[in-house]
Parts: sequence; C-alpha cells; structure tokens
Amino acid sequence: MNQPELPPAAAPPPSRRTLIEVVVASTIGTTIEWYDFFLYGTATATVFPALFFPESDPLSGQMKAFGIFAVGFIGRPFGGVLFGYLGDRVGRKSTLVATLLLMGISTLIIGFLPTYGSMGVAAPIVLTILRFIQGVGVGGEWGGSVLLALEFGHQGRRGFYASWPQAGVPLGMVSSTLVWMAFEVNLAPADFLAWGWRVPFYVSGLLIVIGLLIRIRIFETPLFAKLKEQKQVADTPIRETIRRHWPEILLAAGARIVENAGFYLFTTYIHSYGTKVLKLAPNVTFWAVIIAAGIELVTIPLYGMLSDRLSRRGTYMFGCAFLGAFAFPFFALLETRDPYLIVLALVVALNGGHAVLYAVQASLIPELFGTRLRYTGASIAYQLASPFAGGLAPIIATWLVAHFENQYWPLAAYIMGMSVLSLACVYWLAETSKKNISE
Repeated sequence: MNQPELPPAAAPPPSRRTLIEVVVASTIGTTIEWYDFFLYGTATATVFPALFFPESDPLSGQMKAFGIFAVGFIGRPFGGVLFGYLGDRVGRKSTLVATLLLMGISTLIIGFLPTYGSMGVAAPIVLTILRFIQGVGVGGEWGGSVLLALEFGHQGRRGFYASWPQAGVPLGMVSSTLVWMAFEVNLAPADFLAWGWRVPFYVSGLLIVIGLLIRIRIFETPLFAKLKEQKQVADTPIRETIRRHWPEILLAAGARIVENAGFYLFTTYIHSYGTKVLKLAPNVTFWAVIIAAGIELVTIPLYGMLSDRLSRRGTYMFGCAFLGAFAFPFFALLETRDPYLIVLALVVALNGGHAVLYAVQASLIPELFGTRLRYTGASIAYQLASPFAGGLAPIIATWLVAHFENQYWPLAAYIMGMSVLSLACVYWLAETSKKNISE
C-alpha cells in the first residue's frame, strides 16, 4: 500500500565543503559517462560505416551506423525506468555507482570488439547490443547526478548547483573528441582504421576507476536519507509516478525535443554533414565542436544561475525561441565553408540555445516531482524524449539531405518545427524555481 508523501523534517544545510565535493563528484561522474556515450557517436560518424558495414554503399552504411547509434537512445528510457526505481527505493549514491560501471564496461568491450572483416554479420549485432547497454547506463545516470547536486543544494540556488552536472556533458564530449583526434591526426589512415580507433575506448577503463574512487566517497542526499529514516520511501515508484504525474512526464519530454535533437545535429551529425556534403577536412568540424562545447562549460552554470534569478519557464522558452530563430542562419553560415564562420555557427547554436535549455532542465524537470518519486519521475520524463529526438535526428537529417539533394532548408525547417513543439510544451509546465522541494 502506498503511503502518503509527507514533508521530511528540515535537514541542516550541508557545509560548503560537502556541497562542493558533491557537485564535483556529480560533474566528474557525468563527464565520464558522456565521454563513453559521445565517443561512440564520433566513431559512428567517421569509421564505423567502413568497419562494420563494408559491403554497403556509403549512404546505406552511414544510415545503418546511425541506426545503431539510435539504439542507445532506445535504451535510455529503459535505463531511466530501471535506475529510477532503484534510485527511489535504494538511494541515489548506490544507483550512480551501478550506472557508471554499466556504461564504462560496455564501452571498454567495444574497444575489443572484432569488426565485420573478422566476425561477419555478428559484429554489428554485438555492437548493437553494447550500444543498447550504453543507453541503459546513461539513461540512469542523468537523474541521479542532477539529484545529488539538487538535493544537497536545496536550501539555496538549486538551478545553479544542479546545472553543474550538465556541464559534464560538454566536458565529456570535448574529452572524447580530443582523445579521438589525437590518434586520428597522428596515425596513418590505415593504422587508425586498423587499431587506432580502439584506443579511445580503452581509455574508458581508466576513467571507470577514477569515477568510482570519486563516487564512493560521497554521502546519500539529505532529503532521501531523511525520507528513508521516516520510512516514507515509495513502494512502487514507477506505477505511482505514472499514475500521479503522467501530464508532467509528457510535457517535460516534449520540452526536451528541440534541445536533444538539436544537440546531436550540432555535435554528431555535423561531422558527417561537413565531410560528405560540404567536403570539408574532418578537423574543421571537430575543432568547431570542441570550441563551442568548451565555452558551454561556462555558459551552462551561468544560465542555471539566471533561472534562479528569473524563472525556469521564462529562461527555457527563450532558449526554444532562439534555436528556432537561428536555424536558417546556422546552416547558412555552414554553407560558406569558412572555418571561422563554421566555428561561429556552432558557438552561437550551442551557447545561445542548447546551453540555456540544458542548464534549466537540471532543475525544472526534477522539481516537478516530490522526493519519493523524484528519481523515477525525472528520469522517465528526461529519457522519454531521447529515442524520438536525439536518436532519430541524425537519421532524419541524413535522409533529408539525400532526398533534397544537399539543400539545407529542410534541416533548418526541421529544427524550427521542433522548437515550436518544445515551446508549447514548456508553456504548459508549472514554474518551479520557488518551490519547496522538501514537500
């Protein structure tokens, strides 16, 4: 029988040192998990078509590789449900250790996986399974990492504290891209295709150890610890969350559509678009993404702070409108083929649009739910958009470019349509910046 959700007794505010340690642990753990996830995306846009689909023509091989890439996004809602349940039943800390191990080990195995030339059709099948496991791991990671920062920092600037784990996403992307480029640039193409691409995946093994050493030192969040002490932990968090909060889940998922799809168009598909359509050298888009994502390390916390001072909904609606308005200028800048203007396009798109949305999501979505159901509710709402947005975006973009003979206006219209959808969804969400999340 479900017990009514009672407000936990007020917990003493954590010390500044404890809060800093928690935020750092959340951010570094997130960085490691997303290093793994983005590393696969980079490999998909560059070498996986040739390694795992050598008998397909270039377009079909790329579509198949992006198809396996999308499988990771299908796994993310499953991870959100599984680890959301564990996070609301067992605790935030233990669940995050499990997600880190699952993500890191699956990525490490990809580095040892034989390709089509050695294993035949079994190679892409195993690759698909490992990609799904990656998705399950990252699907459970997000909810826990932001809850650590949010629930430790609930006495004050929640938007600012919760946005720091979000900064781990561009940091993971920058790290994976730099490691990938270090081997791609310094090895002969044949050597990189033969073995060099595997080394960045091996690095994941070292990162697992670092992440575990950091995460086992942190404590359970005070809000969940108090809830457990009072025996108010939810008996059936999944059923209760869906029954009580299905409107918030659907609206939050819809609000994520443009952020999630736009991000993977700007950071993953851009490599394929740059080399195959614009005929650019690979390092042009790589460096543009690195610079733009590097700046997000600063802008994401700033937007989180802004959402504390203004409002979650207002800040988020601005980000949606900005991405829609910048869609055509973004691709027009890419069409110049000028490396400096391409960098400018990525910097503006990621920092003027994506960073706004991603920073605010870390507080807006979890604050929609009470402590008993927060991990489950936030994870399901966040991950539900992933298969339909980020997972499909590179596939849809590849098809649009091929069908409309390399014209960019369908891609811009695609982003604009998603912006309108997300704007409408966030309009109907509640404002949460002043909410007492202990209740």
